[in-house]
Parts: sequence; structure tokens; C-alpha cells
Amino acid sequence: MALIIPSKYHQKLLPETTEVAIKMIKQTFQDTLADALNLRRVTAPLFVLSGTGLNDDLNGTERAVSFPVKDLGDQRAEVVHSLAKWKRVKLGSYDIAPGYGLYTDMNAIRADEELDNLHSLYVDQWDWEQTILPQWRTLDYLRLTVEKIYSALRHTERAVYAHFPHITPRLPEKITFLHSQQLLDRYPGLSPHQRENEAAREFGAIFLIGIGSPLSDGQPHDHRAPDYDDWTTPNADGFTGLNGDLIVWDNVLNRSIELSSMGIRVDPPALSRQLQMAGCPERAALQFHSMLLDGRLPCSIGGGIGQSRLCMFLLQKAHIGEVQASIWPDEQRTLCAAAGITLL
Repeated sequence: MALIIPSKYHQKLLPETTEVAIKMIKQTFQDTLADALNLRRVTAPLFVLSGTGLNDDLNGTERAVSFPVKDLGDQRAEVVHSLAKWKRVKLGSYDIAPGYGLYTDMNAIRADEELDNLHSLYVDQWDWEQTILPQWRTLDYLRLTVEKIYSALRHTERAVYAHFPHITPRLPEKITFLHSQQLLDRYPGLSPHQRENEAAREFGAIFLIGIGSPLSDGQPHDHRAPDYDDWTTPNADGFTGLNGDLIVWDNVLNRSIELSSMGIRVDPPALSRQLQMAGCPERAALQFHSMLLDGRLPCSIGGGIGQSRLCMFLLQKAHIGEVQASIWPDEQRTLCAAAGITLL
């Protein structure tokens, strides 16, 4: 995406006050989320060993930042992209009961990101995972979980308003659920991103179901790795997929913002099916995948929620660099400074 410079931008908080607000948002949201989903905090790794299948492959094209480990005979480790699969292993090793789970502060480096208002080399998110029973692998359970997360978002937005009354709440009372096929049917002449923009503009907040599986035009709405979210199982609405993205409308940038990617995780049949569809059946031999296929991992639902993106949205900032310290091109810094956007 290209850098967006709002025609009129007014910083609602000075940088030093922004730091106070960031701390308040992060503490409020993670406490509310943990209570709503019965999660406990655990410590997360910054890197994992290469070749285990534990790292998140995202769209399958991004390079992981990696390095040799001297005391392991120069075996390579790689900085995590996210902890989608690592969390599921932890659910099993901690023997966490159905209906309960864990969350963690995930920090990552994504060297291939195209830097703009929403994308940074540095990624910080709450990665969460909850154990579920096989019979809970339904669209109803997905929706119920999304509604709990959305309630935590609105609670945090109200807390921001209580502390900073000039930052007016924007989230609608309810989140709207749509399937990506419904979005294609509704806006057939638009690109996936344009469809998201139109739906988010209309409803304010949407959860877009079914990210990864081909639609009626033969293309997926967006790509999703084959080995964590279930995007091929038929659901109760007559479509496919038990995953999705939580997207809100941002009137500062006049565009949609994805705050969370999440879903019910693959079971053995879905994993086998998706590995075949993605053209990588050989992954079944990796450590994580073989554990799952052998039934040694619990059923789960989980996702990631962007910390900096949430802070940016709730504080009505124009650039993610206003709420996190990272590296930006000089040209981008110059354009932002001219518009009154202060990057940390």
C-alpha cells in the first residue's frame, strides 16, 4: 500500500501523552481479553529452530530473519513471524482444559513488509489460543468468540474516552459478520481490498469469514497459510471456512484497518486437505504437522491482535510509527513531518 497523508491531520495527543495512553490501552485490553476468553499469560519465544514447522509462514513467501546458533553446531534459528502454531503446542504441553487458553506478547521482525501507515518491520501483537472440544469447531463458536473480542475492543475504547474525552469513540455497537464470498457477490467489480473498504465504510466494523479458500472467481480473498486456520471446512452458512479477519473503518486514513486475524484451527483432515491445496504435502513430515496428524495436539481456536494497530486506531493516529519505534525511509519521515505526523 502507498503511504497515506491525510489532507487535514490534527494530533489529539502529544508524543509524551501518547506513551501514557499506549500503556493504558495495552493493560486494559489484555486484561479484558484474558477475562473474556479465560486466558492466562505465558512467556513467548522471539525465535524458534528452523525446520520444525513451528514458525508461521504467513502467505508462504515472506523470508524469516535467521541466524546460526554456535552452540548447536550452527543449526539455524529464525525470528518468529507469529506464534500461531507454537501456541497450540503449548496448550497441549500445559494440558489446558477446553474453554481455557493462553495469550502472550509476541514480538517479531518481518523484513519483507512494505512500509506504510499500517505496516512496519517490527510487529507486536497479542497472540492467543484457546483449547476447544471437537464439537465446538463451528461457525457459531467462532462468532461467539469474535463478539467477546469485539466487546473487549469497545470496552477499551470507552476507557480511552474516559481518560481523553476529546478522542470520540467510533466503533459501532455491533460487529457485522460477512463471508468473503458474500463480499465478492456484493462488490463484483472491486479488488479484495476495495471490497473490504466498502463493507467497513458501510458497517463500521466487520468480521470477514473464509480467508484462504478460492471463491467463485477462482481466487481466494487473501492468502492464508495451510497449517493453522481452517479455511476449507464447510460451515453452517453454506460457505467454506472457520476463520476470518476483524476489520474496522478508520476515518483518519479514510480506509479499512485489519486489527485481528484469527480462526478455528485445522484438524487432521483439514490440514491434509489444505497442504494438498497449497502444493506442500511434504510439510506433513515436519514436527508440528506430524504431531497434529497423529492426534497429539488439542483442538483449538486462536489468533493475533495487533498491539500497535489497536493503539493507532483507538488514539486516532495516522501512522503506526506514532505508537511504536521502528525504522522508516527518510522520504516517509519527511512527508509525515510536513503533515504534522510525529514518528517515534
